[in-house]
Amino acid sequence: MRRRALITGIAGQDGSYLAELLLAEGYEVAGLVRDPGRAMPLLDAVRDDLTLIAGDLLAPASLRDAVAQVHPHELYHLAAPSFVPASWDDPTETVAAIAGATAALLSAARAVDPGMRIWVASSSEIFGDAGESPQHEFSPMRPRTPYGVAKLAAHGLVGTMRDHFGVFACSGITFNHESPRRPERFVTRKITRGAAAIALGQQDELVLGDLGAVRDWCHARDVVRGAWLALQAEDPHDYVLASGHGRTVGDLVERAFAEAGIDSSGRVRVDPRFVRPPESVPSVGDPRRAREILGWAPRVSFEEMVGEMVRADLAALSA
Repeated sequence: MRRRALITGIAGQDGSYLAELLLAEGYEVAGLVRDPGRAMPLLDAVRDDLTLIAGDLLAPASLRDAVAQVHPHELYHLAAPSFVPASWDDPTETVAAIAGATAALLSAARAVDPGMRIWVASSSEIFGDAGESPQHEFSPMRPRTPYGVAKLAAHGLVGTMRDHFGVFACSGITFNHESPRRPERFVTRKITRGAAAIALGQQDELVLGDLGAVRDWCHARDVVRGAWLALQAEDPHDYVLASGHGRTVGDLVERAFAEAGIDSSGRVRVDPRFVRPPESVPSVGDPRRAREILGWAPRVSFEEMVGEMVRADLAALSA
């Protein structure tokens, strides 16, 4: 019998890569989206092989109905507001969409099938002022944004439900992961698209915030492979998924401009309005547990990831 999977957030970067992976593994794949009739370009290649179901993170009944309808063997909860600065605009909705939706899905999964395997996407934002770097599954968690607070609540729910009911639930503490499918409002795509536009003579300069900010970047394809591996393991655990290497925004800029075949000198300007308060410790993950238990490690290098993104932006801007 083919295994069934339900993916929330299937139309986004991570969800689309995960859908492709699961289909390649022979799964029946269903996805939760707000409007199954709208355009979803990231799913164009596989849409005919998917079942799309309407649901909304702010409507718990729709989440329960989706789980009951699909009755999946594996549930991957990826959907969430993902642009961290926006969480300050409406913390109430952010917490409801992240923590509330996670609670509804965990409860629904246990009611439909206590043996269902569940992956909940958390975030490195839960660490905040952790006081140590790199961060692992047991590092202090002191989030600095409403988004981080909501993700920490969801992370805590996973562990609590696992300990109390024995459900197979894993929280994935994912650090920054990118691809050509990342929306343009994120700094990585702003950089790669800006480098491509400058190389094509369509833009004069790239305006950014703090070039010294440190992030741990890997490819989204690697992250979703880690999620799948976690649900194939013998026992449920929480996992940090990260490269384990910190790089600055400036490093990414230099790599992107090199991939575009141009020099960044005189073409990058720092705007103080975009500079966030300094972080007490670098945001770098320790993926040792995932490596030791799952045999997981990133397959796509930082250089390959940035190169893929720049080439995609060059092609899009040249079309």
